[in-house]
Amino acid sequence: MLLGKGKELHPERTRLFLWAQRVIPLSSDQRAERLFLRQDGRWLATRLFLVLLVVELADVMFAVDSIPAVFGITRDPFIVYTSNVLAILGLRSLYFLLAGALPYFQFLGAGLSVILMFIGAKMLAENWIHVPTHISLLVVGGILAIAIAASVLARPKGLR
Repeated sequence: MLLGKGKELHPERTRLFLWAQRVIPLSSDQRAERLFLRQDGRWLATRLFLVLLVVELADVMFAVDSIPAVFGITRDPFIVYTSNVLAILGLRSLYFLLAGALPYFQFLGAGLSVILMFIGAKMLAENWIHVPTHISLLVVGGILAIAIAASVLARPKGLR
């Protein structure tokens, strides 16, 4: 279990499941391998559909969450739009790669925090200080490179 060791998981008791049950007719068949089933002449969504819905909502949430960061770099609507479309398309495929590599980069969280502080400060000071786009990208890339290099150098020799 992710959050509670030894706790028994009851997904049918979660708020999301109870809400979905009121809004979307759900099948009680837990072994369904399809998104929708036809039971008693009615189309019912399966739990697999509910899982897909949650994954897609998480993709959209993370893409929308990145909009302020993109605006911190540029105001060009085309770049903002395309970067968020690519974030939605690429987030799921990169998740497993990042989940497997994250333990090797212990300073990546600190580096990302510094990047978010830089972007926030840049957005707040935009009326008084103009930082060109290429400088912003260099700062973000430099912070990421330093965090990754520090993580690689701090690892014990057996894990390098």
